[in-house]
Amino acid sequence: MDMTHEVSVYWQPGCTSCLRAKEYLTRHNIPFRSRNVLTDDSAYAELAHFGLRRVPIVTKGEAWVDGQSLKDIARLVGIAHKETRQLPPVELKDRLLTIVDGAGRFVAQITPADLEGTILPNRPRSLTQLAYHLFNVADAFVEHEEGTPLTFAAYCREPLPGTMSKTELLAYRNRVRDRFATWWESKGASRDWRARADVYYAEQTMHDFLERTTWHAGQHTRQLMWTMQDRLAIAPDRPLAAEIFADLPMPDSIWDPA
Repeated sequence: MDMTHEVSVYWQPGCTSCLRAKEYLTRHNIPFRSRNVLTDDSAYAELAHFGLRRVPIVTKGEAWVDGQSLKDIARLVGIAHKETRQLPPVELKDRLLTIVDGAGRFVAQITPADLEGTILPNRPRSLTQLAYHLFNVADAFVEHEEGTPLTFAAYCREPLPGTMSKTELLAYRNRVRDRFATWWESKGASRDWRARADVYYAEQTMHDFLERTTWHAGQHTRQLMWTMQDRLAIAPDRPLAAEIFADLPMPDSIWDPA
């Protein structure tokens, strides 16, 4: 099959940017080959052709872009990209703290056995690992502001199964929340949000990076609430309302369609 002009999306279930990239292409009527790297070993072999081993990646012929940047996807496939209005940094900060606080409440409701034993659909990730990751998203932002560039590996840090207790997970949440709030009070309010962020996936301003941090953590918190209700029959304590996610460039769906 001649794939010179064919668009392919390399993704895995539960990946926030993967889902958003697929929805973006679908919304613009761009057909694509769906390459789930967790179910098809040949998909990673294809990525190796580009010297890559991460998702989401969108390819067209011999060209590729990181799927975290919708603007880059649009350029690759030849469609016009319409920029959306960004919320002010102070609003993004408030929403991120609300999201992290909500996720902490939800984790507190789940038993240690369910945190470890509940595995996400089609993804070898426990609720402990999901919650740690969403807290780590905010942690990696603060690390960037302390001088550590954002790498793909920073988003891959998760505790091994059985190595983090519920108490330790909530303590990590508290540390992350305190670090971010302290950074904002000391430096965030005066940050040059037009400055370029040192991130691995695209050319981004600091405003872009804060927005991405907020909706990234938010999407995983939506997944946490969904799993509590759908799989564990637990009603989240003061669930995050839709307005917390309004005007954030998030996926429409909470989870990948079956």
